[in-house]
Amino acid sequence: MITVQNVSKRYGKFLAIDNISLAVNSGELTVLLGPNGAGKSTLIKSICGLLRYQGTITVDGFDNRSTQAKRILGYVPEMSVLFPALTVYEHLEFIARAYRLHGWAPLADELLKRFELDDKRQKLGKELSKGMQQKVSVCCALLTKPKAVILDEPLVGLDPHGIREIKAVIADLKHDGCALLISTHMIESMEENWDATYILKEGKIAAVCKRGELPRGKTLEDIYFAITEGGIAE
Repeated sequence: MITVQNVSKRYGKFLAIDNISLAVNSGELTVLLGPNGAGKSTLIKSICGLLRYQGTITVDGFDNRSTQAKRILGYVPEMSVLFPALTVYEHLEFIARAYRLHGWAPLADELLKRFELDDKRQKLGKELSKGMQQKVSVCCALLTKPKAVILDEPLVGLDPHGIREIKAVIADLKHDGCALLISTHMIESMEENWDATYILKEGKIAAVCKRGELPRGKTLEDIYFAITEGGIAE
């Protein structure tokens, strides 16, 4: 569903991501792990078409910058940026109008209730806490019923209920065949459902881990720290 081939991104002379290739299949949860500065957010923004890059990225066979790709890709950024003068419900209406959705109101109501935002629908973006802004971003991303969803540090700033609901949504999306790519530094947060994990270090893929193929006696956490702290994973 999401295919990244030989993608690199420079900021001036600094090489943020270096010749990265990966694939995220339908019905799979793929995780990007790496310390701060490893290139996770740069890679995600490149996949979402927010940055210029070298290489090829497609979503369901379409160039990631095309209208066809954008219609089937949902994105939840690490730092939610809401319109300060729009209400919670108006953000959903904005997405519905931008994507020319029909019959979207029932799903919008369902999402607001699920994330305990139903009583906040008339609150302005500037009046919301960071956690509430994150929830609104998730609702906006899911309103289009995307076939692929990218979440950049989705659990940061959320309360326990929000974390539980995000995890439940991720499990539901995976069950329904959605392709999921999640960037996080919270290894334990995705340990229940991950299928593939790419560990990034200094802009490169340092290791690819598949569920069921870890070395005997090793956990994903063991491999991650062995790589990022300078050791060698056996």
